[in-house]
Amino acid sequence: MTFILIGMPGVGKSCMGKILAKKLHLKHIDGDKLIIKKTGKKLQEIIDTEGLDAFKEIERQTLLSIDNENAIITPGGSAIYYDDVMTHFKALGKVVYLYAGIPVITERLGDFSSRGVVLQSGKTIKDMFDERIPLLEKYADVKINCNGNSFAKYQRIALEKLEKLMDSGE
Repeated sequence: MTFILIGMPGVGKSCMGKILAKKLHLKHIDGDKLIIKKTGKKLQEIIDTEGLDAFKEIERQTLLSIDNENAIITPGGSAIYYDDVMTHFKALGKVVYLYAGIPVITERLGDFSSRGVVLQSGKTIKDMFDERIPLLEKYADVKINCNGNSFAKYQRIALEKLEKLMDSGE
């Protein structure tokens, strides 16, 4: 079974993905690392040198190239902007939305200027949050609330939910 973890930047998709993949004996595929491997550049470097539109196309093509079963896939937070990518992911498996509110995201992101976050110039984290939440909700098969500071708790909840989905074969 394949699971795709979506959510805002800073919610813990990559970290959670690594842990869940290990515990569930699945492969972990990190979309951001695939982009770095493909281009030889950090995400922010691509945005700075080639522009946001070029980055988005590189990201889109990279995510569409993922075709694995029995994996935890952690695309970047902006994957939800590409309907074709999300349709592709929904065909691969279950989409798991890791949710956290603005205060938690703001605290976890800190200075995100070098993180490669897809954010139009002049927009705030709140603007990004308001724009992305409807898309995250639209694509989610499962939602896990990750507000607060207990990563171990969210990991346990996510593991239980994913194990139930695997057992049920849904």
